[in-house]
This record gives sequence, structure tokens and C-alpha cells, in this order.
Amino acid sequence: MSPKVYPNDLDIIRNPEALRSWKDNLISLPYRSYLYSYPHKTSYRQLERKLPLSELWSGELADTFFLYMHIPFCGARCGFCNLFTLPDKRADVHAEYVDALERQAVQWAPFIQNKPVARFAIGGGTPTLLEPVQLDRLFHIAQHVIGMDPDQASISVETSPETVTSERLAILKSRQVDRVSMGIQSFIASEAEAIYRPQKPQEVERALEQLKRYPFPILNLDLIYGLPGQTLASWLYSLDKALSYEPEEMFIYPLYTREHTIVKPEHIRQSGEDQRLTFYSAARERLLARGYTQYSMRRFAKAEAGSGKSLLPYGCQEEGMIGLGCGARSYTRSVHYSSRYSVGRSATASIIADYVAAADYTHAEYGIVLSMDDQQRRFILKALLHTEGLALHSYVERFTTPALADYPELNLLVQTELAVIEHEVLRLTEEGFMYSDAIGDWFISPDIRARMESCVLS
Repeated sequence: MSPKVYPNDLDIIRNPEALRSWKDNLISLPYRSYLYSYPHKTSYRQLERKLPLSELWSGELADTFFLYMHIPFCGARCGFCNLFTLPDKRADVHAEYVDALERQAVQWAPFIQNKPVARFAIGGGTPTLLEPVQLDRLFHIAQHVIGMDPDQASISVETSPETVTSERLAILKSRQVDRVSMGIQSFIASEAEAIYRPQKPQEVERALEQLKRYPFPILNLDLIYGLPGQTLASWLYSLDKALSYEPEEMFIYPLYTREHTIVKPEHIRQSGEDQRLTFYSAARERLLARGYTQYSMRRFAKAEAGSGKSLLPYGCQEEGMIGLGCGARSYTRSVHYSSRYSVGRSATASIIADYVAAADYTHAEYGIVLSMDDQQRRFILKALLHTEGLALHSYVERFTTPALADYPELNLLVQTELAVIEHEVLRLTEEGFMYSDAIGDWFISPDIRARMESCVLS
């Protein structure tokens, strides 16, 4: 368990030895996961009653929406993946799925067309695994069913090396996509094979050369460090190889192993001492020297990167997120919901089949009703784990009380120099960013942690 500290335990702040021990305990936690959302999907359960979407969205306070479409199909499951994906390349299966997604969009449209879409993303799985005609349909649905204006929305699409073709890229270009994201993970064949990544370095380079012929405002590349057999030299080789293509954005991820991933903790131990912090520090230094700005533990981008569009604003707390497709999450201020979640192949296939066969998509049945504590912790984490930090006045504006009064344990981060308060903003330090995954894990509420730990995935 994480070294959770409750407000009545804050005598630790007045005890330097105990404070050092708390920090040492926190930063020595094993890498287990990272919080890209809060609460985590493993805390979702069958809701006590079906919630009508008309009820959920009628009072949503977000000024603009984030539209997300989930395509759960991929060519093969990678060894580090615990996402809701199904290896399935059959075009007829994909077409039936897009049919269902369009039916869902038609039924949802009356509840969500009252506000504009500021962000639109297509993820997966691998969206570009779809045949070009089905890929193009997704943009048609976004524009003509939901009402997304491509001139005002940032549009992002995930791809993979083997699915990059000129025909698909031409569609993305014509649909005003301004960010293409591609997971590479490693340019070393043996490292890719160790995580069951179905790609060869030559395939990656072919895809990158193709992408450069269809220049998008933002090209994002993903790499993973801490792979079995990886060395600092091979890690920096992959990083330098990626940088040679001058991407506007880079995401660097530590390798995580979980209960349902193919790669297990022993695979990492077999590669020798865990040097992920060394890999992170070396990559951070290299990226900053090349003119990138750090925005989180993972995200580095060129400051001038952007689409050139006049984009509608959208808040970092990610409320008003509309998730279409099986596996997609939707976020209102007080309820997060989705389809059921699984990692195993047979259970995932069954959930997708139920989604495709459904006639009614107008109720939320699976998710979580956020308590005020959940909402407050979410607000804090979504800001604190990024470089902009938590503007303390924005928390008061939202919840009326000060964050440090509601959660005095946040002072521990300041006392241990993992965070600072400057100009009324609580912000992680350079060291704090290095351990931001541990900090995020530490701040999970006891109730949410209990739900996550009692989750049984198939």
C-alpha cells in the first residue's frame, strides 16, 4: 500500500526524521501504474440504477466538450498492454462496429449538441486498422451527427507503423487532423520482440518517412523505457532515432507490468538492475537540450507546436468528455461511465458483441458516481501532475474551501521539496515530476483504492 497520510497524522511535518522516512518510503515504491484519469476505470461498477443520458448531460457545466471515439481493434496485443482492445483484423467486423458507433452517436446527439466540441480524438486499439472507407466515416459521424466543427476543434488520431498508408494519411489530411500519434516503443528489434511488439525497425522507418510526406501540425511519437534487455545506450539510440524525424511532441513512458499483461515483473528483473530513473533523467536532459518543453513526467513538446486553428478552450480537468464506442469513457462532473471493462480476449469479444448488437444506447449502466471527495481529488491530480500545477484560487472558486485545508497532507510534498507553492500555485519540482506516478498513487482516496483492489478482471 502507498504511504497514505491523513490530516490527523500531520505531526510528521514537525519531525525531520519522520519526514525523511516518509519521503524515502514514497519514492521507493515500485512502478505500478500511472493516473491518466481519476478515478481509475477499475473502480467502476454496475450502477445502482440505469441513468438516462438526458439526466446526466442536461446539467453539465462544462462550456465545451471533448469528443472521443474508441476503436478497440488492433493487429496484435503488445506485451505491456492492459487496455480494452481485441486483436481482430476482419474488415466486416470493423464495419459492423462502426455501424453501431453511428447508431450510438445518433441516439446521443440530442443530449450533447447544445455545446461545441473543442477536442476530438480517435484512439484504440488502432483506429487506422480500419479500412479507409470506415476510417473516413468516423469523421463524418463527428461532423454531421455530433456537430463537431473541424475549424474550431483540435483533432487527434492514433496510428501504428504497419497501418500507415498514403490512402489513410490522405483521409486524415483532408479531415483537418492536426495531431497524429504513433507508438514506436523501441527502434531495437530485440527490445520490440521482448514486449511482443509486432514490428520491425524498417517498418517503423517506412511509416515515419510516409508521415513526413503528409506533414501534420503535430507528430507525436511514443517510446518506452525499462524494457527487458534495454541499456542506457540502446534507450538513447531509440530516442535519438525518433528525434531525427523532428516530432513536435514526444511521450516517454516507463514500462509497467500488471496482472493481465503478457510481460511480467520477472521479465524486467531478468534484464538486470531497474534503471528507469536513470533512463528518465537522461531522456529529459536530451529533450530539454533539443528545445522541448516538459509538460508532465511523460509529455515533452516544442513550445511553438500547434495547429494554427482558432481553437475553442477546454479545461484540463476533462469534464464534459463524450466517449463513443465500446470501451470509451464519458465524464460528466458527477458521473463517469463506460461499457464494462475487461482485458481477457474472450470477455472483451463478448462485451464488443453486446455493444454491436444493442438497440438502445441512451442509458449509463456501468461507472461510478463521484463523491465530493472524488471530485476534489480529481481536480487536484489533473492539475498537479502537469507543469501548470494547481492554481489554489481555482480550487477555491470550484469548491469554496482551500485545497490545503481540505487536504493538509499536500503540505508533505512541499516539506519534502517534491513540490513548491509559487504565486499561489502548487507545482511539482523537478524531483517531484520524476516521482509523479508515486505521488498520484499516494493521493488515491481509500474508498477508490478499495474498489480498485477488489476489481476482478477476466
